[in-house]
This record gives sequence, C-alpha cells and structure tokens, in this order.
Amino acid sequence: MPASPAPFLHAIQLIVLGACLSAAQAQEPAAVGDPVASAIAEQTAADFLDAVGNHTKARWRLLFRPPPPTPPADRERAALILGTLIGDGFLVLQAGDAQQFRNNNQDVLAYCRTLGLGEKLTPRLMTQGNLAEQAAWKELRQELVGGHQETLRLLHEQKDEDLALLIDIGVGLRLLEIVSSVIIAAPESDMGALGRDTPSLLRNLRDDLGRISVGRRGLPLLGRVSTVIGETSASWQDLDKVAITQAQAVKANERLKELMLEMIAK
Repeated sequence: MPASPAPFLHAIQLIVLGACLSAAQAQEPAAVGDPVASAIAEQTAADFLDAVGNHTKARWRLLFRPPPPTPPADRERAALILGTLIGDGFLVLQAGDAQQFRNNNQDVLAYCRTLGLGEKLTPRLMTQGNLAEQAAWKELRQELVGGHQETLRLLHEQKDEDLALLIDIGVGLRLLEIVSSVIIAAPESDMGALGRDTPSLLRNLRDDLGRISVGRRGLPLLGRVSTVIGETSASWQDLDKVAITQAQAVKANERLKELMLEMIAK
C-alpha cells in the first residue's frame, strides 16, 4: 500500500507489523504510481476484521460462501473475483477453519492461474494451506498479508496495474459485504464502533476506481461497481458522527450481494 498515495492498500497493506514484510519487499524502492508501494499503511484486511470482531461476537462461519464458478476468460472479472476470494481468506482466518481455508485456497490458485500467476504463487499458497492445517493462525495471518502484497507486486511487474487495482477493489467489496452482514446480525452491538473503519475503506475504494485506466472504467461491470461504491459511500460517509442504521446496513448488504452475484454470472 510513496510519492503518490497507494490505493486500497491504505486499508489493506501492512501497518506496524514490519515483521510481516519479507526482506526483499521491505527493501524494494517505492515507485510513483506503483499500486504495491507503501511506506506505512494504516490497516490490513486482517486488522479490519479484527476490529469488527472486537466489538461483537461475530459468527464468521455463517458468512462463508459457495465456491465461485470456473474462472472466466475476462481478466477484469477474474481479478475482481480473485480479490473477493482473498477477502474470504481473511474471513476464514477469523473463523479458524482449516478445511474451509484449504477449499478457498484452491479457488484462489485457480484464479491466480487465469491471471498468469499460478506458477509463482503456488509455493506460497501451499505454505498457507500447511499453516492452516497446523492451526498456526498467527503465522498464517502474516502469510496472507504477504501473499496479497506479492500478488499485487507480480501484477505490477507484468504491467497489469489495472488488474492489481481490481483485486484490491474485490477485497474491499468483500470486506464491506462481511461488515454489513455482521451489523445486520448484531443489532444490539455498537453500530458506530462496528462501522468505524468503513468510511476509510470506502474512500480507498473510490481512489482505486479512479486510478483504473479510462478504457477499463467504461466496462459495464465496473460501472456497476462504481455505482455500488458510490451509493454505499453516500449513506456511510459520516459514521464518525452518526452510527449506521440497520436499514442502511441491509440496503448496502443487498446491493453488495447483488454485485457479487453479477461478478460470477456467465
């Protein structure tokens, strides 16, 4: 997540956990406009879900989803779906479910192969599966953060900056769907606390979308993504002053689920 601000990596990449970066990543110079470059970030996806779990007893397993279909040839759509699967990895980490993690990682690998990343990321994904089997959740958390960063770095090296941004957007959309589902399931909880980090996440999603090349931003699916992000932002932008209501959470959740279904539609 630099001379120019990183996109959604402000919400996803490493914060003060410098140990989570590999030595190579830590020493790699930041480039202007590099979607992977980040000196200091505020929050990882794991941190985001930790913050949600700290304010309510979330039933994470109820938020698991069926596996997606075979990866599409459409690389933009595949990148978005891969992002949601990476988000699922962080969800399963919260639940501590080794079998579900291995299942999800198989889907992650399939989508990585579609984007030409399978050979380079397979060893890391195998390591993650082994850590889940050993219930080494702390180490797995570190690997998930590092794996997400490596995926973006590899796409950047392939000159696929748009696809890296789309992956981050997919992660962010999945996190929004998760937090809205938790809010709906926990009406007695502190809504302000549960949604405290969401405005920052939404700002970074808007930034990511704005950095995608003009030609790709005109794709119909990305138009829908933009609409959903805009609608959610309009009702959730003042959470630091006014807590999200159940009705707003339900509306956002419904729109996000519709978008997720549209992503995987053939």
